[in-house]
Amino acid sequence: MSVQHLYQKKRDTADDALSLLKKGDCIIVPTGVGEPPTLLTALSEQRHRFTDVKVAQLLAMRQYGYFDPETVDHVRHVAFFFGGASRAGGQSGWIDFIPSYFSEMPSLIKRGQIAADVVLSMASPMDAHGYFSLSLGADYTMAAVARARAVVLEVNPNVPFAYGNCQVHISQVTALIESSEPVLEVGLPKIGPVQEAIGKYVADMIEDGSTLQIGYGGIPDAVVMQLTAKHDLGIHTEMIGDGILTLIESGAVTNRKKTYLPGKTVATFALGSKKLHQFMERNPALEIHPVDFTNDPYLAAQNDKLVAINATLQIDLLGQCGSESLGCVPYSGTGGQVDFVRAANRSRGGKAFIVLPSTAKDDTITRIVPTLTPGTHVTTGKNDINYVVTEFGVAQLRGKSVKQRAQELIAIAHPAFRAELTEAARQMHLL
Repeated sequence: MSVQHLYQKKRDTADDALSLLKKGDCIIVPTGVGEPPTLLTALSEQRHRFTDVKVAQLLAMRQYGYFDPETVDHVRHVAFFFGGASRAGGQSGWIDFIPSYFSEMPSLIKRGQIAADVVLSMASPMDAHGYFSLSLGADYTMAAVARARAVVLEVNPNVPFAYGNCQVHISQVTALIESSEPVLEVGLPKIGPVQEAIGKYVADMIEDGSTLQIGYGGIPDAVVMQLTAKHDLGIHTEMIGDGILTLIESGAVTNRKKTYLPGKTVATFALGSKKLHQFMERNPALEIHPVDFTNDPYLAAQNDKLVAINATLQIDLLGQCGSESLGCVPYSGTGGQVDFVRAANRSRGGKAFIVLPSTAKDDTITRIVPTLTPGTHVTTGKNDINYVVTEFGVAQLRGKSVKQRAQELIAIAHPAFRAELTEAARQMHLL
């Protein structure tokens, strides 16, 4: 049977495609805008007919109807990483949370430690050979496709066809629906003077020919905006967004000096504008791969001068970073921060930056603290931390004693808090 005949045979409506679901199923949905809105809206509308169905996803973007504490026995969201749509439910306890390193999620699925009964995903139109591209989120979804009982694609002409290990053949698809609404766009975060100051410190330490991993947020993007005059940068990252696109368009990114996959921009999911999606369309200089490839510390470290730039919420005087909770209250998730900190530490000439404003709440709270707030989820540990950057400077911690770490971190804290931090360090016998 030709791939076109298979395509027509598997076309369906969203409502009928959901009849594939069974009691107790776990649905895997890609990161961010890879989520299929037509299918998930239909699931929301029909949620009362299901029992104990879970929707597992990293960084949900839209607050669908099943984000409802009254119907969690029917359809329940399971977060791998909280975002605006899921954070309130996670903090109230009616949304579940599975912590893990981003790089290890495919192996957890392959081993059955994370269930993957059904996949619902956005996809590009099928090519002449019968392949769809999951360009917006290959992440852990490709592992789920290989394991799932049913794979349902929402095929949309606005989803780019990207190269790399992100393609699914029509023979692997159980059902498909068609939609044409625009892909959700995510703009650049707001950047203020504090972010700009931190960005300049980091940018000044990035050499020409470095390969970059850039996390999401105002400070990482503030770094990006100050790199447009650099030369021969490369990209090996988890997320490609409009900040990286700006660097490519400026000529700063050529990927020529990369020592692993030279000539290629490499990522596992996309979060940006329509312009970014158009750039991704059949671009031979871009590859989208599963996250156990992009975020594997050993593989990413094959890039010499790998620079990892990630944000945290709080750091203590030993260098422990709480990047995913405010005390015991969940805020985001582990994501790929530790993956790339470890990769940069292994890379020849690599540099791992953790960035944060020195204070919060209009300078009334210090983010550099003697000890992390009780209940804080430790993300990057004291043995992995290298550079820490605030608007007051750079602390280099790797290889330093606890006394030296405390001194370095106090020196980049807000001046209003340095005296009390020094006194606290003395009481803790760090100084």
